Amino acid sequence: MDLELTDDQRLFHETTVRFIESELPMTAVRALHDDPVGYDPTWLGRAAELGWFAMMVPEEDGGGSISGAGLLDAAIVAEELGRHMQPGPFLPMNVVANALAEYGSPEQRSEILPRIVGGELVAAWAALDAAGNWDEGRGVSATPVAEGYSLSGIRGTVQDAQSAGVILVASHVGRESAQFLVPTSSPGVTIAPLTTLDLSRRFADVILDDVVVPASAVVGDIGGGNALDRELEVALVLMCAETIGVIDWMFNTTVEYSKDRTAFGRPIGSFQSLKHIMADLGMYVEMAKAGAVAAAHAVQSRQEDAAELASMAAAFIGDVAIMVSQESLQIHGGIGYTWEHDLHLYMRRARSNSLMYGEPGWHRERVCAIHGL
Repeated sequence: MDLELTDDQRLFHETTVRFIESELPMTAVRALHDDPVGYDPTWLGRAAELGWFAMMVPEEDGGGSISGAGLLDAAIVAEELGRHMQPGPFLPMNVVANALAEYGSPEQRSEILPRIVGGELVAAWAALDAAGNWDEGRGVSATPVAEGYSLSGIRGTVQDAQSAGVILVASHVGRESAQFLVPTSSPGVTIAPLTTLDLSRRFADVILDDVVVPASAVVGDIGGGNALDRELEVALVLMCAETIGVIDWMFNTTVEYSKDRTAFGRPIGSFQSLKHIMADLGMYVEMAKAGAVAAAHAVQSRQEDAAELASMAAAFIGDVAIMVSQESLQIHGGIGYTWEHDLHLYMRRARSNSLMYGEPGWHRERVCAIHGL
């Protein structure tokens, strides 16, 4: 992504790449595929030392970013996480941290945010329904009780719920949307791990059965739908940035492979039929990068069309990711189908990202709805 990095951001980017390559190269990532958590908790603490979970949090709450534009700085990390197929709760922790920084109570900001920033507390974001679709929290009902609120319902496809200590749950109080911070240790909370396509990440359904939380667990205001929309926009920017890293790796790897593999005495990349395909792919990848950058700047600066640009980018990048995946597999030929080659891991991530927080068709419908169509 061409974010026109400052010198400080370039140094941050270089530090991020060095950390990833030294701490979790692909061999180490593969070794974690059967791990129930999917990452080493001590690695999370070391990532926190680099400020990975502080960028969306103001300095007065213990955070801070390299450039002062926290979302753009976070997008730098997200892109490299995709390019190196990294596991871990980077996206949900930053979404929750941003939500608490913008809408949390003084108590939430003083007691919970520093623990997220320091990597001591894993926070998950439960915003989807049982089928993994965006429902604005309707799948969970929150009923006022003497102790606060009782939550019942299901949140689906919650990333890193298995390792989370607290979950930001989207719900409804009557007809009004609401969000609650729910400790995973609360009675009535069940984490049901899912078997998913992406081998490097962990997802689960979160089942809430009369889970009682105090009134102080409410994040923002009852009826604060704008907060949930804002969180979706932040999540889409980070997801798009990560997907850019994924498809950039696939495209560049495929171009290099086409130069190395020979057939009929010459590199396959010299064949006109492949040149045309790779030229088209290169154009689409660059267009996807431009869309991701536009969405990142719009959401960072809270432009009026931020929601529209975020959904447009998610729809386009989701489609491009699948296109690049399939063409890369075809050009690689037989070796691309092997377990030992890394291509299938990137294809899994690309496909998973294209479905998270709304598949491309849903985002196109969302853009139409924004314009009243």
